[in-house]
Amino acid sequence: MGEVTIKLYGETVQVPEGMTLLELAKKYQEREKHDIVLAYMDTKLCELFKPIQNDCEIRFLTTADEIGYQSYKRSATLLMLKAIDDVMNHSRDFQVRVMYSISNGYYCEIEGLSEGVSQDLLYSIKRRMKELVWADLPIQKESVSTDIAIRRFAAQGMEDKVRLFQYRRVSAANLYRIEHYEDYHYGYMVPSTGYIKCFDLILYSAGFVLQMPTMEEPDTLAPFEAAKKLFKVLKESEDWSTMLGVDTVGALNDVIADGGIGDLMLVQEALQEKKIAEIAERIERERKKIVLIAGPSSSGKTTFSHRLSIQLRAYGMHPHPIALDDYFVNREQTPKDADGRYDFECLEAIDMKQFNEDMSRLLSGERVELPRFNFHTGRREYKGDYTQLDTGDVLVIEGIHGLNPKMTDQLPEESKFKIYISALTSLNIDQHNRISTTDGRLIRRIVRDSRTRGNSAQATISMWNSVRRGEEHYIFPYQEQADVMFNSALLYELSVIKQYAEPLLFAIPHDAAEYQEAKRLLKFLDYFLAVSPEAVPNNSILREFVGGSCFHA
Repeated sequence: MGEVTIKLYGETVQVPEGMTLLELAKKYQEREKHDIVLAYMDTKLCELFKPIQNDCEIRFLTTADEIGYQSYKRSATLLMLKAIDDVMNHSRDFQVRVMYSISNGYYCEIEGLSEGVSQDLLYSIKRRMKELVWADLPIQKESVSTDIAIRRFAAQGMEDKVRLFQYRRVSAANLYRIEHYEDYHYGYMVPSTGYIKCFDLILYSAGFVLQMPTMEEPDTLAPFEAAKKLFKVLKESEDWSTMLGVDTVGALNDVIADGGIGDLMLVQEALQEKKIAEIAERIERERKKIVLIAGPSSSGKTTFSHRLSIQLRAYGMHPHPIALDDYFVNREQTPKDADGRYDFECLEAIDMKQFNEDMSRLLSGERVELPRFNFHTGRREYKGDYTQLDTGDVLVIEGIHGLNPKMTDQLPEESKFKIYISALTSLNIDQHNRISTTDGRLIRRIVRDSRTRGNSAQATISMWNSVRRGEEHYIFPYQEQADVMFNSALLYELSVIKQYAEPLLFAIPHDAAEYQEAKRLLKFLDYFLAVSPEAVPNNSILREFVGGSCFHA
């Protein structure tokens, strides 16, 4: 066996041909502050069991990198499922559901328990997880044909995975195993259980939370914060999914294949409209004059504000929709982030002084000329758009900073009604693989930015981390201050939006830094059967992204 030449940490070194990335990582671990869990060989993302066969450039990824951090969370989930299987003596009478993200962890439930999850049961599961960590067992990967995977899932009673893989076009599936426990997971894993050192199990509601660290501090357990309002809206969405019989992608694909997607669309849109009407009734009953709508990027704030305005009119009120984006400072005045890029997510990107002045004048009955921001020129424009409030009028203000007290500090607090909106999908890939709400929003934004701003998918992906940092700092800390939360996710939306997103993602060059993320999203979208957009109502929140909305271009 000969040697191969690799480039690593700016050095060129010779290593034995066939040496694994794990063996190499152990030699260089001291150069990294956090555990090395994955690696790039040239532009290909690899798990550490891969051998080095050719000359290449290698870049290690740790748990402080986005991809490495997600592999840690995925591996911790597999570890938990293995421990539960052991504690339950491999019984098929119990089904674990990894349901949604809350407080830097995953909320889970165990179906089949007569008295629900107890603290004693959690202690037993956690103790078993720690035993598996101390044993440092390898997390083994096996590629099998899709047919074999389906047979194995059926034998283990994993009907959700059977349904999922019946619609898969790929010929093989990657299964992961700890000892004799085997499962399918969407994405790469860390090399062994010994890497999963930081976790906790916390009793919550009818289940528990698998609590984990943050990407910023991957070696420290994040404190658990019970986001009661967020959990309530997630649970409500879960109840809708259960009522409709669509809680996994396989179940959704069944509905599509059986020709029932049209009815599903109408029912889900009706459920959302009912919720919006309830919010409007509360605003009228409490006689609020300022409605503040906030939420992360691509949550559908604009369409929601228009639909809420219609419902407010049905209650005899006269709404005036106002977008905080129209109060962006001129582009050259926009603050820049640590990378030297314009930081459109920060609070200072908005002219707060002018906004508060205009809103105060409107509330006092004055006639005010409102601006419109031109995203192509990067400048605020005034073109004679005058507004004046009358009796029964209400300001409907939407923007990512709507719930930040600093944004509206000059406006009367007693007049405000605060709404938090986000796309909190209750649909899972299967019972053990949840769909990240971040992925859903990113795909929405890729499609919308291409259509309305001429941005490539590569450009949108490249700025996404900056967008998410802004959300962590400026949006999420204020979500629990909302008077009400609204979930804008639609069970069927990814089946519609995939046909718009896929060509944009395929256009990203293989040597681009954003290629791996595009590849991951393409694999994710491949789970879904496609649905024609024709049946999507023209007032749907989805129309804000794919086009054809009755509210805007």
